Amino acid sequence: MQWAELEDRISEHSGQNFTIERKQSVGGGCINQAYHISGQGQDYFIKLNSASALDMFAAEYEALHAIYQTASIRVPQPINFGVSGASAWLVMEYIALQGGSKSSRDMGTQLAQMHRHLASQFGWHRNNTIGSTPQINELTSSWVEFWREHRLGYQMKLAADKGIGSSVVKLCERLSGRLEDFFSDDQPQASLLHGDLWGGNAAFDSRGRPVIFDPASYYGDREADLAMTELFGGFDADFYAAYHQSWPLDEGYKIRKLLYNQYHILNHFNLFGGSYGNQAARMTEQLLAL
Repeated sequence: MQWAELEDRISEHSGQNFTIERKQSVGGGCINQAYHISGQGQDYFIKLNSASALDMFAAEYEALHAIYQTASIRVPQPINFGVSGASAWLVMEYIALQGGSKSSRDMGTQLAQMHRHLASQFGWHRNNTIGSTPQINELTSSWVEFWREHRLGYQMKLAADKGIGSSVVKLCERLSGRLEDFFSDDQPQASLLHGDLWGGNAAFDSRGRPVIFDPASYYGDREADLAMTELFGGFDADFYAAYHQSWPLDEGYKIRKLLYNQYHILNHFNLFGGSYGNQAARMTEQLLAL
C-alpha cells in the first residue's frame, strides 16, 4: 500500500493537507485489513484488500452514500476509494464506537425511517457482495421473482457446487415453487435495505447515537433487514418495539423471517461449510411444512 498516495487523495477531498501521524490496525473483520489513521486533527477509517477488491469497495462506497443521503440512521460518511499498487482501499469517516444499548429505541425508529426510502423496483443499480459472496441485484418488478432468482436460487446454485447434497437442493426447488404462498397477504415495497444487518454491523457512537456499517444494500422487503437482526441476536426488545411503533410489521412476518434468514444460512454454508448445510435443510423443511 502506497500511503502517500492515500494522503494525497484524502487531502484532495478535504481541501486541507493531510499527513498520517498515527496509524493503528483495527481488528474485527475477516475479509479486509482495517486501519484508523489520523493527522492534523483529522481521523479516517481505512479498509484495504487486494486490487481485485476494487469493485467490492466501490459498491460499499455507494451503499454507504445511499444510506448517508437518507439522513435517517448514522453510517460512516464515505470519502473515496481507489487502487494504489497492489492494494484497493476505501476511506470513510472514523466513528469511535461503543457497545451497549443506550439508544436502541432510536436505532429502531431510525431504521424504520431509512426503510421508508423507496424505489420503483427491487434490486439495485449494481451487484455487490454479502460477506465475500457475490450478491446479484438485477432490477426486478416482482419481489417474489427477485427472491426466487437472485437470492434463494443463486445461493442454491453455489451450494450445489459446494456439495450441499441433492436432498437439500430438491427441498429448495420445492420451496422455490411455493414462494408466492408466503406473500398471499402482503405486498412488499422496495425499501432501501442495509442488507447485512446482524449485531456485528450495528453499534453506538461515543454520544450513544446508533450507527450501522458494512452494508450490502439493495431495495427490497424491509422485513429482510428485520429478520437478520433476529438471526444471531444483539438487538433488544426496545429496538423492536420502537421499530413496530414507527412502522408496524404484518403478522406474516413471523413466518417470512425464516425465509429471509434461510438466505443468510445458505450463504454461511457457501462461505464456511460445516453444519450450516444441515441448518439450511431444517429451515427449508420448516418452511415447506407451513
